[in-house]
Amino acid sequence: MSPPAGKPPSGTAPTVWIAAIGSGVAVLLASAPVTAVVQGSGWLRHAVAVAVLVAAAGMLVHHLGALAVATGQCATVVVFLTAVFTEDGVLGVLPGPGAWREFGALIAGAGQQIATGIAPVPATPQILFLVTAAVGLLAVGVHLAAVNTAAPAAAGVPLLAVFAVPAALADELLPWWALAAAAAGFGLLLLVGDGARRQFGSGAILVAGAVVLALGIGAGAGVVGTAGRFDGGTGGSNSSIGLSPFTALRGQLEQASPVELLRVRGLRQVSYLRALTLSEYVPDTGWQATRPAPGVPLPGPIRPEPPAVSGDLVDVQVENVSFRDYWLPLYGRPVEVTGLAESRWVYDPSTGTAYAGRPQQEDSWEQRTRLSVPSVTQLRQADGATGAGPEYLRTVGVDPRVGALAVEVVAGRDTSFDRALALQEFFTGAGSPFRYSLQTAPGGGDDALVEFLTSGRVGYCEQFASAMAVMLRTVGIPARVAVGFTAGSDAGGYRSISTSDAHAWVEAWFPGVGWTTFDPTPLTDGRTITPPYVLEARTETSGSDAVADGLPLSQPAEPEPTPAPAAADQSGPDAAGSSPTEGDGLPGWPFAIVALTAVAASVPAALRAYRRRRRLTAAGSGGPGAAAAGWAELLAESADRGTSIPPSDTVRGAARRLVCEHRLDARSQQALREVVGAVESSWYGGAHPDAGELDGPVRAVRTGIVAGSAISPWKRLLPRSVTRWPGAVNRRAIPARTSDGSAPPCGR
Repeated sequence: MSPPAGKPPSGTAPTVWIAAIGSGVAVLLASAPVTAVVQGSGWLRHAVAVAVLVAAAGMLVHHLGALAVATGQCATVVVFLTAVFTEDGVLGVLPGPGAWREFGALIAGAGQQIATGIAPVPATPQILFLVTAAVGLLAVGVHLAAVNTAAPAAAGVPLLAVFAVPAALADELLPWWALAAAAAGFGLLLLVGDGARRQFGSGAILVAGAVVLALGIGAGAGVVGTAGRFDGGTGGSNSSIGLSPFTALRGQLEQASPVELLRVRGLRQVSYLRALTLSEYVPDTGWQATRPAPGVPLPGPIRPEPPAVSGDLVDVQVENVSFRDYWLPLYGRPVEVTGLAESRWVYDPSTGTAYAGRPQQEDSWEQRTRLSVPSVTQLRQADGATGAGPEYLRTVGVDPRVGALAVEVVAGRDTSFDRALALQEFFTGAGSPFRYSLQTAPGGGDDALVEFLTSGRVGYCEQFASAMAVMLRTVGIPARVAVGFTAGSDAGGYRSISTSDAHAWVEAWFPGVGWTTFDPTPLTDGRTITPPYVLEARTETSGSDAVADGLPLSQPAEPEPTPAPAAADQSGPDAAGSSPTEGDGLPGWPFAIVALTAVAASVPAALRAYRRRRRLTAAGSGGPGAAAAGWAELLAESADRGTSIPPSDTVRGAARRLVCEHRLDARSQQALREVVGAVESSWYGGAHPDAGELDGPVRAVRTGIVAGSAISPWKRLLPRSVTRWPGAVNRRAIPARTSDGSAPPCGR
């Protein structure tokens, strides 16, 4: 027997469930790139939880329409975020004013960490909140497109938005498998849509082919690019690079747990490891990375100019543990670089930078380098700016107060070296008011520079190196900022360099000597390297052999105590609540979510009971609305059991369907005739039933419907008269004619 007219096909409900579950899985597959940019698995647990809740909410209110689905799902996401991430929710799960303020603080904190972090970022509450909210809203969009509007192809648009999360968290390339996961997720949406069974075979072949193609492209190309590369053009100092070295530097220093990057062997004296140098200072913005000049291809010899200052030639071996960047870190003045996998690096002698067109991760490399250590006498004799490019003296737009302060600091110093030393001592000398801390926001321009020098006086290596380099230029000394690593720690046979060793310092130019290191950052954790010429000059000034802070540049690289992570390194924007720890005990929010889900699931049944009481009361009260209320309740009771009355049926045609579908006995049929007569008299004759006249017949018919048609617990929980779209019941779907010819006999 075919289903009654107007009754949905039996496969509709299962299709909705399958499509909703498929949408949630597709969102999680598309979220796979987040694993490359957020530490730990905490984000995945949150993503799975919010995706499951969104899918469940969508299925719960599916028959109420797209608007109700979107509203319910968004409310579910907000409740989940409140329960998990705030402490000021009403009853722990409902967002009050305090919870919304906490949301704002979490978003602001996540924005600050994104602006200063590099992958993989710690899974702080702020980052977890951002990822969870993004996945939840993405799941809402995908569900609406794939389930409610039955347009799974359109779901690809919000699905692609998930790539914005990892792209915002790290300026690097996404792993190749991200494309394969996204292709599989999108294909899954196409396969679980309505009517997919008819094309499952061909669709599965198509999706499998797409995934295989994605895997092939990923294996061949290595990665799917999302980061900026060198801008187009032929070169020149004004061509910017699509990354922020200071952002990467700060992000490394703020790692909750330092990550080992490099292992260095053969280095006989501690030395700074340079990755790149910055020569362009832009007022109101700060120091900028610029395109290096065309240089010498690597691997191979570099043939630098003959040094005016003697220095040892050393062979250094660098083992790469987890360093990946545009820059190849090198020591001193390289003479030759070997051991690179292929010729994709270029060394620019003018900037001391080895670079590639996109981030690379070499397994290892060897470097022959000259580590020159000039004496104080040589530096004092090397006065002037001869040999340095004009860009290293450019101070256009610098606030005059910066130059005035520099002149005041170097007053009475006759040579460039003594002026440079005076500026370093201004930041690091005894009694200096300057203090190192990562808690200060990054400096970003000339006003920030003036504030740092005159009132703030608290910062990390970016601010100190930036300030000293600008001040050197204002007193006629060519200067640039170098970014790289300090000496690291001795690990027995090699020096271990980690993210906590990331650093910035100053290089000043001296004719006949070259670029010479000065470090104005007042570190207190033993990571500072003090060059011998600075030690010698300090001894002259103090008249004693006092030991200076930091490691002498000529100190042998022998075993030394591994420094504990400095307190400043742990004091980022959210030091108090960094990444959540594993195994903190069973949290309470899952129970709150279960309780909330149970309450939400009971809403349709409660609404049905309320409507039943209201209609039965109206039918028993008599008057103009009594007949309509009693009839609507009988149609609702029938709809709860899966019977739909077509709009084309008359009252008598609908009554005949009730008799057939619910096998009403003789007593119920007689009561139904009384109800039909009252309805027709009320609607078409204006004769309304008196109080109590319909109470007995309506209740008798309802009792017959209940007795003749069983109903499952699931249908009691989600009564169709409530969850179906408005208009299928609870309305006069009667044509103008009053004959009963439209209703077929039972079963025929």
